[in-house]
Amino acid sequence: MFSIGELSKRTKVKVPTIRYYEEMGLLPEAERTSGNQRRYDNAGLERLSFIRHARDLGFSIEAISSLIELQDHPDRSCEAATVIAASQLADVQAKIKRLRTLEKELSRISKGCDGEGASEDCYVLASLADHNLCVGEHKKP
Repeated sequence: MFSIGELSKRTKVKVPTIRYYEEMGLLPEAERTSGNQRRYDNAGLERLSFIRHARDLGFSIEAISSLIELQDHPDRSCEAATVIAASQLADVQAKIKRLRTLEKELSRISKGCDGEGASEDCYVLASLADHNLCVGEHKKP
């Protein structure tokens, strides 16, 4: 059995986050000692590691909840897990595309100013003040 502190060390998940996951139902409610301290078993450690890895990959709490539901019912089809993973991949690809667009525009803007003149003539400041000076569309969706 692991204390919440030990679970935190082993998974690199902060104690308040572990409590939050328990409160959200992602992590089963921990057993309690006579002193009311939480105690987690290997299954709790494995579940928290699963959650941590899924969060590292950018999955939402809702998606993780759905994945855990599937994990808890091994007889079900894994099609839903594939759909969830494919959706996450599409989201990441869209973010990468947007970041590449931002990178190009920021590179162009920063190269437009040598930093030598007065701020009233600064191309960076002018570009930020007038969206029409931008080459492409890069507004936040």
